[in-house]
Amino acid sequence: MAQATEQIRNDEAYEVDEWPPLTRAVSYIGSACVIQGSGDFDPNDLAAVRRRFPGRYVSLDGDVITVWPPCGPAQ
Repeated sequence: MAQATEQIRNDEAYEVDEWPPLTRAVSYIGSACVIQGSGDFDPNDLAAVRRRFPGRYVSLDGDVITVWPPCGPAQ
């Protein structure tokens, strides 16, 4: 079984104005970012995170917004 080599950073300090109001935790797995909410995020929250990460694929699944790693050649 392959081991993950990406560093996981959880619950880093964040500014209230930087994330949607329902944000309760922000975690990073390598260059991916996972924003967890205390309730379901809405399309406006998704749009705000997309503006923060231009050029990145950002998805919404209820109370989780994921900013996926940038696409590029495998290293």
